[in-house]
Amino acid sequence: MFKILFQSTELIALDKPAGFHVHRPENSRFVIPENKLVLQNLRRQIQKHLYPVHRLDAATSGVLLMALTQDAAREISILFRENRIQKTYWSVLRGYLPDQGRIDLPLELDSTGDLVAARTDYLTKARIELPFAVGKIHPTARYSLVEVRPQTGRYHQIRRHFNRLNHPVIGDVTHGDGHHNKFFRTQLELPGLCLRAMSLELDNWRGQRLCISAEVDNNWQKINKLFTKAADDGCSSAAKPQ
Repeated sequence: MFKILFQSTELIALDKPAGFHVHRPENSRFVIPENKLVLQNLRRQIQKHLYPVHRLDAATSGVLLMALTQDAAREISILFRENRIQKTYWSVLRGYLPDQGRIDLPLELDSTGDLVAARTDYLTKARIELPFAVGKIHPTARYSLVEVRPQTGRYHQIRRHFNRLNHPVIGDVTHGDGHHNKFFRTQLELPGLCLRAMSLELDNWRGQRLCISAEVDNNWQKINKLFTKAADDGCSSAAKPQ
């Protein structure tokens, strides 16, 4: 059973677990077990027809929005397309990032390869330095805990943008660093992609502000403890995560 974060007559939002696909891939060569498909399983759970209007990568957990009516699906799709829905993520990145910044780098469309505008804002919440030579180059390993707000919605935008800054998302097997991914998985017992969709905010939906937020799940409780312990041990150069 999925955890429902919000439900009205027109919209429903759930906390998508990592490892679940929103719907079947268009390429029929990729066979996904039905028990790993959000659309089919949520339909059975709530006994209603659903319209997928929002996408999260399979490895990403957190707030996922769907429509319950065709009209709502059309309107929400327009809002997403026009970037009028504010999305907030948490992520752990390799290395130390500045306190805040904007990544304004075009990305290739996955369909045609054409370059299109892509912008990602971020705020660094905490940094840690651990006494392990993970990459075999530096004697210690540095990581940043960041709040990310993509201003456009390109394929793998957050993961690709930070990789191009040489600060890949931890746990990203496609665009990331295998040494640090393995360190988190085996030594810190933090498997999977360190990227979580924490909230969606609609400034004006049916005349009111709608903000849908996810709670801190078990994996992110462990991540917060890691950064908090490092701060207590004097291995942090920023405030403890909130």
